[in-house]
Amino acid sequence: MNSVSPNHPRPAAKNGRTRVVVTGMGTVNPLGKNVEEYWHGLIEGRSGASPIERFPSDRLATKFACQVNTFDPQDYLERKAAQRMARFSQMAVAASKMALADSGLDLTKEDSFRVGVAMGTGIGAFDDMTQGAASFLSKGRLNPMYAPTIIPNMAGASVAMQFHLRGPNTTVTTACAASTQTLGDASRMIQHGDADVMLAGGTEASLCEVGIASFNAIRALSTRNDAPEKASRPFDRDRDGFVPGEGAGTLILESLEHAQKRGARIYGEVLGYATTNDAFHQVAPDETGEAPARAVTLAIKDAGLEPGDVDYVNAHGTSTQLNDAGETKALKIALGEHARKVAISSTKSMIGHLLGAAGAVEAIATLLTINRGIIHPTINYENNDPECDLDYVPNQARRQNVRIAISNGFGFGGHNAVVVLGKYEE
Repeated sequence: MNSVSPNHPRPAAKNGRTRVVVTGMGTVNPLGKNVEEYWHGLIEGRSGASPIERFPSDRLATKFACQVNTFDPQDYLERKAAQRMARFSQMAVAASKMALADSGLDLTKEDSFRVGVAMGTGIGAFDDMTQGAASFLSKGRLNPMYAPTIIPNMAGASVAMQFHLRGPNTTVTTACAASTQTLGDASRMIQHGDADVMLAGGTEASLCEVGIASFNAIRALSTRNDAPEKASRPFDRDRDGFVPGEGAGTLILESLEHAQKRGARIYGEVLGYATTNDAFHQVAPDETGEAPARAVTLAIKDAGLEPGDVDYVNAHGTSTQLNDAGETKALKIALGEHARKVAISSTKSMIGHLLGAAGAVEAIATLLTINRGIIHPTINYENNDPECDLDYVPNQARRQNVRIAISNGFGFGGHNAVVVLGKYEE
């Protein structure tokens, strides 16, 4: 295992900026209703894909998804409050409630103006949006709460209202890079003194007939209807598209000083962050890999580290032909020869693609890897692809000490975001 380069100490030692740590985590996703269920599913290599149950799929080319069929918003919210929220907002509140409980943070002792929210979503309330439009076209009327329910910022606003958080509140909608960016943006808000605590995360609940049809129209989804559990196969030669998913994840970020003062348990540290753009195409990534590579390079530099210090990469790994080949190329550019030594795995092989929520939910997996010394596998990896020739931890979890990890998030529109996470050390 590589250690931190002696010539590139941690940021606090190098430039004195505020250190940002993670003290709580919560998630609801296709593998579980909490962090522990999620972790066990990842280590077991269990697929969350199954035939669609909530709406008709007979007109769809893709008839399966990674669904959260056991989610009941009233487990986390009062009935009236839940009825005023779209599903993506309900999930954001659920994940945030779990994260706050996990952190042990007593909000009654906090200045509410010093606790903020940064929430990412790619699409938001797609289901409610299409249902409302259909209702208006057929009946000529809309629910009065239609507009405030579907707007993307309402997930973060709902979290703030539920917990009376009056600090910074921002919503990022950079497609599938969104909640990786919220982690970086929230960290910088703490470093700039705008908040002591930030709830940073992402949420997505766009599984509906129109949502899936829209991704089918651009041929982005797998159509492996005969074997949904085998459909998400990042970096495998026979990958044929991503598997749509839903869920939410929230991480509690604090300044180190604030966390230490209250004796918080610390999962890890946000060491670095960077974002770039391909400026190339609405949907397709730039095949050169130059822009995502630059994001990786800048994030590692922001952390005060060298490429050789990276032990693990939680890849964006969508299971599409272009993304997986492009990400492999980007890692080779950014990490050089070390790319062939570092362990890489894709959480999406099991939970599908949670779009705007992917980065936060995958960052939780990355922090658990750092804490528990086990790297989850990339499942369904059966056939080598000459364009994807790195170590993707195929099919079986691996015990390995991980001190420094990066988590990638790349989105439609060419958005690239990378966060560097590390084991907390005094």
